[in-house]
Amino acid sequence: MLASTKPFVDINAIRNTQDAVRSQPELGNVTFKVRGKSNGGLAIATETGALIQNGNADESRAGKFSLISDEPTALLGTDTGVSPAEYVLQALAGCYTVTLAALAAGKGIDLDGIELELGFDIDLNGFLGLNDAVRKGAQGINVDVKLTSSSASQAELEQLVRELPNSSPIHDTLANPVSVSARLVR
Repeated sequence: MLASTKPFVDINAIRNTQDAVRSQPELGNVTFKVRGKSNGGLAIATETGALIQNGNADESRAGKFSLISDEPTALLGTDTGVSPAEYVLQALAGCYTVTLAALAAGKGIDLDGIELELGFDIDLNGFLGLNDAVRKGAQGINVDVKLTSSSASQAELEQLVRELPNSSPIHDTLANPVSVSARLVR
């Protein structure tokens, strides 16, 4: 039997989670962790770490998933894994999928499918230090969203997409300044 590809989240589970966090706001404090080690050249192998909620570590995710990141050969890598930019797009696509499913469930909209096409535009003149006026990161990220529903109107689907910027945690992280720190440890 094939697994369904229909996007879905149980609205009752969302409401139960909302109620739990409403009654214990500290449950809303969650930290995701990964651990990485160079894998030769520009590649890095990472794996998931513990999920920490309210100071309590759930070790069941530690090492559960592995990821390899590398650059394409055109960008001096050996093309042994997904590029960091593609992982950023994957993170946004994953979050948009969760967010759209949750928004639809909250509005009683039955989605039949979600398809996303994402682009990460970068000017390497910034990263390579050739032009200080060009930022090192993305110049822009573009997302084309295709939603299918046999019961929702076009206007309802358009409203879901309009709500993404104000509802998606990864969109918020990418669109607004966030503190990032790096430190040398022994």
